[in-house]
Amino acid sequence: MTRSFHNKILRVNLSTGNISVDEPGELYFRRYMGGWNIIADTLLREVPQGADPLGPENKLIFAPGVLCGLAISGATRSAVGAKSPLTGAFGAAELGGYFSADLKRAGFDAIIVEGVSAKPVYLWIKDGKAEIRDASHLWGKTTKETLELLEQELSDNRIHAQLIGPGGEKMVRFACVMDGLKDAAGRTGMGAVMGSKKLKAVVARGTMNLDGVDADKIREMARRAAQEVQEGTRAANLHKYGTGGAALEGGVLQGNLPINNFRDGEFPQISGLEYIMDKIGIGMEGCWACAVRCKKVVRAEREAYSVDPAYGGPEYETIGSLGSTCGVSDIVAVSQANTICNAYSLDTIGTGVMIAFAMECYENGLLTKEDTDGLDLRFGNADAMIAMCEKIGKREGLGDLLAEGFEAAAKKIGGDAWRYAVHVKGQALPMHEPRLKRGLAIGYSVSPTGADHCHSLHDTGLASPDANGWLANARLRSMGILEPIPLESLGPEKVRATIYNSMASIMLNCLTMCSMPGWSVPELAEMVSAATGWDVGGYELLRVGERAMNLARTFNMREGLTVEDDRLPERSYGPTRGGALSDGGIDREELREAIHTYYGMMGWDRETGVPTAEKLEELGVGWAAQYLPK
Repeated sequence: MTRSFHNKILRVNLSTGNISVDEPGELYFRRYMGGWNIIADTLLREVPQGADPLGPENKLIFAPGVLCGLAISGATRSAVGAKSPLTGAFGAAELGGYFSADLKRAGFDAIIVEGVSAKPVYLWIKDGKAEIRDASHLWGKTTKETLELLEQELSDNRIHAQLIGPGGEKMVRFACVMDGLKDAAGRTGMGAVMGSKKLKAVVARGTMNLDGVDADKIREMARRAAQEVQEGTRAANLHKYGTGGAALEGGVLQGNLPINNFRDGEFPQISGLEYIMDKIGIGMEGCWACAVRCKKVVRAEREAYSVDPAYGGPEYETIGSLGSTCGVSDIVAVSQANTICNAYSLDTIGTGVMIAFAMECYENGLLTKEDTDGLDLRFGNADAMIAMCEKIGKREGLGDLLAEGFEAAAKKIGGDAWRYAVHVKGQALPMHEPRLKRGLAIGYSVSPTGADHCHSLHDTGLASPDANGWLANARLRSMGILEPIPLESLGPEKVRATIYNSMASIMLNCLTMCSMPGWSVPELAEMVSAATGWDVGGYELLRVGERAMNLARTFNMREGLTVEDDRLPERSYGPTRGGALSDGGIDREELREAIHTYYGMMGWDRETGVPTAEKLEELGVGWAAQYLPK
């Protein structure tokens, strides 16, 4: 009988070279589960108020959840967190892959990285032991070059690593942490924090069996899920196409797919981005022990483009951000840009939306060819989009300014540039339109990490559960055969649904469980009970998510964020040019009232949005009240 956690958090001080192990106790892991909660606890207790996100006082936390490492679909995600250099607030990002399973099987539940190394280093963890090693020979290398050199140096091609490329080293504020070459902790700039600490990679190799207290139950659930995937009753389209791998036309017809920096509502060229697997796909892959296998692998060679299948293929968010949001309809070009971003460790959402921002500034005369080093940076110019990915990753020319994020770039460019900056709290909007999915208007606004689809489930309720039915219905509506979808109000019922969806989503970010296999809350409770031996129910798991949200909010309030930061970008308050949302702007006052209703329903101060000491005490984290603004 083996529990699915070890009660061991590895603590690594890069300034002193000291490595130690914390054992916080079973209650800690039951209260927090992992992920966001471990990150928020560490940031509140250990990172001083006002600390520079790229300075030595910030801490970088790698935090899998209590289910991670079990051989069951979805249980290999992990969270990476720190004070964000992009938003100045709570920073966390989640990713799949293989590293976190190896970390758990090496005997550790999480890693806290402190201080700054005087030279580039990597952390090597194997079966209960850890050491800091020199990485000077790896600095400046792409992620692929780095991983190949690590495999040679460690004489083991079964190692797995979370690492950065040149974009992280150069502290691009939306740099990501890569798990291998295909999976990214994309949001909030965690790669920049890793680069600031001169930490090139964290490498793990674990051989310990991790079966859970009730191993038979875990195996039964794993087999059932795998069988349902094969039968097509669980995650069928994801298994076949991945995210965004099939028809995207419905997203245009509904108004969900962003076009030309969220400005436009029509994109006749959408067929160029659809059915990627039929065009350049060579197979599907998956994360460790997952039957869904939703990861596309693509290959293409064309003139100056060389799409390397080692970097996988673009997910929906990437197809949208580097494709339609930049007006680009060439899936090979988008895949080439995806390769560059993964090689340099850049968030594809942040990169694409930042380039789209620059494109709109260029088309409105705020940037010139002199500013762009001769690039004709117009919507639809695929070559210019790819060139800007390189410039951002290398911090060259205009790329150096864009690497600083929206607020710095808009201020430097001046004029109306701020109107074209589509972000919340400094973080780019993902490829889900809050003017259509009204729950996301609230979710994006109040999210402690800025706009992030992984922290607010898509509660639209506008589409059939069957993707083909969804597309067919969208086409029928566009032909006038069905009535257009009325845009939903932001009343109390929508607020209540948003809260539930957010808590469920953040719960997954604490368990660090993937949403793709479609596990229900009761199934997850059954899984946690079998893994840990605790008698856990769905209500307790939702409270785990609520606890994380309150701790993250408390951290943000301590760092000076206020109700004024809970807002959408200017663009969201107006309609699109044509298309389904041509009269679909968010009403400012309705959203503001919904946000205050959200505060009240969360048990926070209804006017300021500050969590109350009573709410924190109710959630078992009363100690955090000392960090609330006085």
